[in-house]
Amino acid sequence: MNHSFRKTVLATAIVSAFGYSNTVLAQEQAVDEEAMEVIEVTSFRSSLIKAKDFKREAIISRDSILAEDIADFPDLNLADSLQRVPGISITREGGEGRQISLRGLGPDFTRVQVNGMEAMGTSASPMDAKGGASRTRSFDFNVFASELFNRIDVNKTYSADQEEGGIGGTVGLYTAKPFDYEGAKSAISLKGGYNDNSEETDPRFAGLISNTWGNFGALASVAYSERSTTEYGTNTTRWRREGGKTAADPTDTELQAELDSGELWFPRGHRYSLWNNQQKRLGITTALQFKPSKELSFSFDLMHSELENNYDEHHSAVKDNDIVKELEWTENDGHKEVLYASYEDATWRNENTRRRNESEFNQYTLSVDWSLTPDFSMSAMVGTSSSDFEQPQVLKSNIHAKNKVDIMTDFRGDRFYGISTSPNFDVTSMEGFEVKDIYMQENYITNDFDIAKVDFSYFIGDTGELTFGANYKKFENSAYQLTRSNAQNEAPQNAGELTLTDDLVNVFNQHPDQNWIQADLGNLLAYYGLQGTRLDDSDLSENDKSPVTEETSAVYAQYGFESSVAGRPLRISTGLRYFETEITSAGVSGGVDIETARTYSDVLPTLNMVYELSPDLLWRFAATKNVTRPSLGSLSYNASVSQTSGEAITSVSMGNPNLDPFESTNLDTAIEWYFEDVGYASAAIFHKDIDNFIVGTTTEVVYSSLGLPEELLPADKNMDSIFYLERPENVDSSTIKGVELAFSRDLDFLPAPFNNLGVIANYTYADGESLYRNIYGIEGNDQVKPFSGLSKNSYNFTLYYEVENWGARVSAAYRSRYGSGATSSADQDESGYHGTTYVDFSSFYQLTDNVKLSLEGINLTNVREESYSDSHDRAYNTITSGRTVMLGITAQF
Repeated sequence: MNHSFRKTVLATAIVSAFGYSNTVLAQEQAVDEEAMEVIEVTSFRSSLIKAKDFKREAIISRDSILAEDIADFPDLNLADSLQRVPGISITREGGEGRQISLRGLGPDFTRVQVNGMEAMGTSASPMDAKGGASRTRSFDFNVFASELFNRIDVNKTYSADQEEGGIGGTVGLYTAKPFDYEGAKSAISLKGGYNDNSEETDPRFAGLISNTWGNFGALASVAYSERSTTEYGTNTTRWRREGGKTAADPTDTELQAELDSGELWFPRGHRYSLWNNQQKRLGITTALQFKPSKELSFSFDLMHSELENNYDEHHSAVKDNDIVKELEWTENDGHKEVLYASYEDATWRNENTRRRNESEFNQYTLSVDWSLTPDFSMSAMVGTSSSDFEQPQVLKSNIHAKNKVDIMTDFRGDRFYGISTSPNFDVTSMEGFEVKDIYMQENYITNDFDIAKVDFSYFIGDTGELTFGANYKKFENSAYQLTRSNAQNEAPQNAGELTLTDDLVNVFNQHPDQNWIQADLGNLLAYYGLQGTRLDDSDLSENDKSPVTEETSAVYAQYGFESSVAGRPLRISTGLRYFETEITSAGVSGGVDIETARTYSDVLPTLNMVYELSPDLLWRFAATKNVTRPSLGSLSYNASVSQTSGEAITSVSMGNPNLDPFESTNLDTAIEWYFEDVGYASAAIFHKDIDNFIVGTTTEVVYSSLGLPEELLPADKNMDSIFYLERPENVDSSTIKGVELAFSRDLDFLPAPFNNLGVIANYTYADGESLYRNIYGIEGNDQVKPFSGLSKNSYNFTLYYEVENWGARVSAAYRSRYGSGATSSADQDESGYHGTTYVDFSSFYQLTDNVKLSLEGINLTNVREESYSDSHDRAYNTITSGRTVMLGITAQF
């Protein structure tokens, strides 16, 4: 079989069907349409056929996920779908996928495009352990409704015609266009979902209408969903090696000696926790296409998405556990870890928090494809997009029974699910409780992209193709946070009054393990006259606003051709990309507005090869160089000063505008064996040498040398105090390497009815480490640890059965333990997550030619997600999110 750059008939049919904007199509228009192999996609199995052919025809290493019709994506969430791709693992929020890691590299290393334009999707988590609201380059896939897209491409190797920026890879998301369909097309989908944690039933709706009139086409789609989630469990807010505790019995000298040893690790504050969320998601797309001739076409795409979250969270925590009646500890790799302790005169602290946030994404792109001659064509695009995150309301109340309660905390039955009880104290009664504090917060993050690019393609001879082009991209990011602590002390009425009354409290009874008294947040705010309060610049620390702007210009040239070696076809594509980036970072230093600008540039060579060892056996090889730019928080002037008081040295965390991008030299090779219809088997090896690796460093500095305002200082510190400066620096090189195995096959060789079965399976091994400094806050205690977000082992397995009018599949996705970061905190050297296996189910029944019923199950085993603190694997946060069942109907016309 001949797979040339110029005359790839099957590829042209596939590309045409999915609306690729590719100048090579002009060259293929003269091909007799009857010679084209047209594959009609109407099912999960047939979507695999197209995905396989996309993979085979690509000169780079690429995997694709396809959906022919609205609401027909293989999973309900884009990240959930992506986890089926070899090399991809995901993080979850509220039981659905949020971010991805690709080939062992975390979310910051994967670039995402929407309809060919780079994009940013920003949301947040109510859990500090999951990052809260942060300034990263990570893409939050839960911002988008999956029904809006009909194709996802995952480019794992780099080529010069791709924009730089994704060492891990590039994910392309594509919405439908009117010429994807023949003539008029409309569809509607209705689904209802039930979650057994929230015990709520939620609606999901999607609709599409499209038509073409000669050389003009228009399409519009809309997707709307509501989702109620409940996550609950227990957590510890880390562990701490503590001395200075007191034995309740002064005569118990043995216990006192243990407490004075400074060798015991105690949970900082074991607590029961529950998070509720009422989520609404809206997505709208519009596409207009105009083809005045076979040689010229115009496309305009609009996309709008909104994600709204309304959280309420509830915690009951053990605090002030300084007087110990008895304890039991176990040795954990040289550490004495307290599994059980009974405390005297401790504190119950109960929190009730309400937060509301919204993510809004808007994108507008205009593109043109023009075949100027049979051999020379041009494509161009201009676009603008914005991704804004607003959290205008975080309201937190704490009430506590301070130093009044005997409490027992016990991890003996389950190291990752402790229980705390106070048999002689009623935690559901108001007696003994008073107001501790009211805390208010607002967060705002904006991301704006403007792009313009042009690409040219010129065919040389029978198999050669020269492509070249240029692009300009401007990216602006800004973020700030407003906070007000102890708002009750500055309230318009009843300021400083801490006494509770019956109307200011209620009993929280939703957690399955314990009920507790908490503040009635609405009534408490009304009592202090704080309802409707909005924060202003007086609640903004002087150094909190720190915008970052990047302007990048790039040019590239790439030449591809087909040759023959030992009588077999060899395709080669080689190119160079040059880019120059100017970065401007603004902030405040010493009370003065400052701004710094710097420019960096690089040349990125690429080589991609595909050799046909036989008609169905391919060998791939790629040698490339790419970059990933530092996270936005790392580049900004934003500073955070710990408010720790006392003799201990306090820390300052700052960004570093002078950071260089990560640079990676990449080697990839793969063997791919394609079967006749559905399926293939492949084995790939990847190796990345990464320079300019960014790690956090800690040094001792005098506060005045940092140029930060005095107002950020803790109450008992001054401008001459010594601080630990925690700051990112380019200091290291590192390597990541791994293996990917994949298999997809119809089991049509089995006897009926088992011949309708099929299997999709893949496994990825990834290994990569980095040197982290001053672990446990000890100068010189440097340790090598795995990359953040790297699971050494991950696999996916899907078994499907499909006949003409019905089908079903069950899928399992596993990722092994992974770290979320190493720290110089005295409490822990690292944190991360235990391995998980998620099992999902999907089925359909074709009621008529136009009507289809579906039944889906998500997280069927109700996985317990466990995050750990420290390399000694101590409990941090353990939650479950519940099972979800979806029942739906889809009609097409």
